[in-house]
Amino acid sequence: MRPDRGVPRALWIPAGLALALVVLPVAGLLARADWARLPELLTSAAALNALRLSLVTAALSTVACVLLGTPLAVVLARSAGRGVRVLRAVVLLPLVLPPVVGGLALLFLLGRNGFLGYLLDVVAGVRVPFTTAAVVIAQTFVAMPFLVVSLEGALRGSGDRFERVAATLGARPWTVFRRVTVPLLLPALGSGAVLSFARALGEFGATITFAGSLQDVTRTLPLAVYNQAETDVDSAIALALLLVVVAVLVIVVARPRALEGIR
Repeated sequence: MRPDRGVPRALWIPAGLALALVVLPVAGLLARADWARLPELLTSAAALNALRLSLVTAALSTVACVLLGTPLAVVLARSAGRGVRVLRAVVLLPLVLPPVVGGLALLFLLGRNGFLGYLLDVVAGVRVPFTTAAVVIAQTFVAMPFLVVSLEGALRGSGDRFERVAATLGARPWTVFRRVTVPLLLPALGSGAVLSFARALGEFGATITFAGSLQDVTRTLPLAVYNQAETDVDSAIALALLLVVVAVLVIVVARPRALEGIR
């Protein structure tokens, strides 16, 4: 990295401090890791199962975010009125709520004592909490706002002139959405999906509250790190480093080039 002529030199000091705030804790993990036991710890059945569960549930929650969050972002971006502001505030609520609060809200909704959970239990015999499905729901709850923010910002930035032109030429609303709106969303959809996947991968609070920490069922990598920290610190550090590596790979490899400003 070399200084950009357009960046004031005074900004490099706080920028360096900000970078140190992110890098130094990870460096602390690297310094504390037991490198001799690292292969053994990372290839244990518990670690591999936690990694598999994390990747599968994060992928499923990302798909749910795309399927549900894309229409929601279009509605928010293309609608007007006071109600839209309230709706947007509700949609973005998981960004500011502590994840544990979100987990409690899901538990009181879908738990045996929640009105929807009671109906599912009585009518279909389905119990959601403390299952793998609960992990996916919790991850979707906390990750979807990242996708919605990315897509809504892209739609508002691009304007609606192309959609208006298509409508004046006789295209039906669904055709306009499929042939005009979706292509406009693709770059933002890629970046939003990556952010949602990364957020779901690191989710802890809502998951442990709503899904618990059951081996091979709901114990994802973040929960495995927390569980091992109480009994085997070296194992917890190894799992934490594994989570860091996976997250970095997701961001570096899957992150769209447009998100980095590369043309």
